[in-house]
Amino acid sequence: MQLKKGMFKFLKDLDENNNREWFTKNKDTYLIHHEAAKAFFQAVRDELDKTDLIEKHRTYRIYRDVRFSKDKLPYNPRFAGGYVRATAKLRGGYYLQLMPGNSLFAGGFFSPNSDDTKRIRKEFEFDDAPMRKIMKQKKFKETFGGLQGHEVKTAPRGFDIEHKAIDLIKKKQFYFETTFTDKEVFSPEFFDEVMDAFKTIRPFFNYMSDVLTTNLNGESII
Repeated sequence: MQLKKGMFKFLKDLDENNNREWFTKNKDTYLIHHEAAKAFFQAVRDELDKTDLIEKHRTYRIYRDVRFSKDKLPYNPRFAGGYVRATAKLRGGYYLQLMPGNSLFAGGFFSPNSDDTKRIRKEFEFDDAPMRKIMKQKKFKETFGGLQGHEVKTAPRGFDIEHKAIDLIKKKQFYFETTFTDKEVFSPEFFDEVMDAFKTIRPFFNYMSDVLTTNLNGESII
């Protein structure tokens, strides 16, 4: 499945004319590209279901919720899709964004609850070697670089600021991200490149699924 460049032309125009009057006049064009994006995200889901278990996926709305935001622009000039892994056993999720100059794939734990965050941190405190090994794998490192996510300024309560894994322990989110150029997005190979990113990140998800379903003794908690 190959995307058409007109999608990004529309998004660039929307970025320059981010108002309801312009959007209303061009809504038919929006709907064409929205349906193309939905079809692409669905094709990703169909392929992903062959190797992973996805509970649900959605295409995010282009309309922004401005009620509690200082930025009152009504539209988010991007198409994006999210995928949630199924059951308490797997956990985590994926995010795919199509946006001029800022297309990306991300996977991990974007809003972990407090219990999961503490469990992950305790695992890093106990033994960070498995996580380090995943991140040092050549293709993984070339694709994603380092662990992303907001972090606390010092050490979380109950953890030693001098611990050798404090760079991991400080994280409040745990995810990896890779970007795509506009040229890559509209190449015939883009769908395969996206699916390759899903494949490359799986060792991280396999590890985290094991962590979040066991205690520090390796005993199942589900």
